[in-house]
Amino acid sequence: MTQSIGFIGGGNIAEAMISGLKQSNSSFEIRVTNLSNRGRLQGLVDRYNVIAAPLIELVEDSRVLIIAVKPKDVQAVLKDLKDFPLKDKLVISVAAGVPLKVFYKYLPGVAVIRAMPNTSMAVLHSMTGLVRGDNVTEKQAEIGEKIFSATGRIMWVPEKNINALTAISGSGPAYFYLFAESLIKAGVELGLSEEEAEILVLETLIGSGKMIAESDKSPGKLREEVTSPNGTTYAALNVFTDEKLAETVLNAAKACARRAEDLEGEYSE
Repeated sequence: MTQSIGFIGGGNIAEAMISGLKQSNSSFEIRVTNLSNRGRLQGLVDRYNVIAAPLIELVEDSRVLIIAVKPKDVQAVLKDLKDFPLKDKLVISVAAGVPLKVFYKYLPGVAVIRAMPNTSMAVLHSMTGLVRGDNVTEKQAEIGEKIFSATGRIMWVPEKNINALTAISGSGPAYFYLFAESLIKAGVELGLSEEEAEILVLETLIGSGKMIAESDKSPGKLREEVTSPNGTTYAALNVFTDEKLAETVLNAAKACARRAEDLEGEYSE
């Protein structure tokens, strides 16, 4: 059965979702509206064969509405939606920092799921956290699962844990990209060409990820197995330990979670 999905907003996270959905399941009928950037909307139509639609048509013809605008713009969207009949619709928000109570304020009685995916949806390997709103039925929860399971794995969490999830998986890809950037620069400093360093780093990152995903061993155990006592890897890891890498990672995750909490306060007003 074809699932009709309407995206309100056509930015990076919407495009990652659309790309993943189109790769994984052709039964999704996707509409998009993006009033702020007509050129980008046309680009989505050209690249993914989605349907460009005005808001009124998108709402009428979509069973699921995905709010994919910037967090600061969510309340304006909700003000536009509050006059539509939405009782049989499922609303999904992928905007960071906008709590369910904001949706309850503007759309009382409407089924809302709060989602925190990451941009790895585009390659079908997202880790998406889902928060189930008060009015979501079992069937609607299954629909939400189907959409996000098509682009990776999902995890239902209580809303109080969504900021922690954001700090780990929502923003997590950027942490790995930064490490990869830094290791490439290190390779260049050691005498490799940038092209050589990039190949070495990216293939190592991919291989390490597959090892973690496919092995029954923990990341810690895998680390131990490639670290000979007083060897080359041991020397490198000692520097990470001396520079308090674990503490730095913890502080970064805490900063991310705090910022997500701050946004919830800002966007609840």
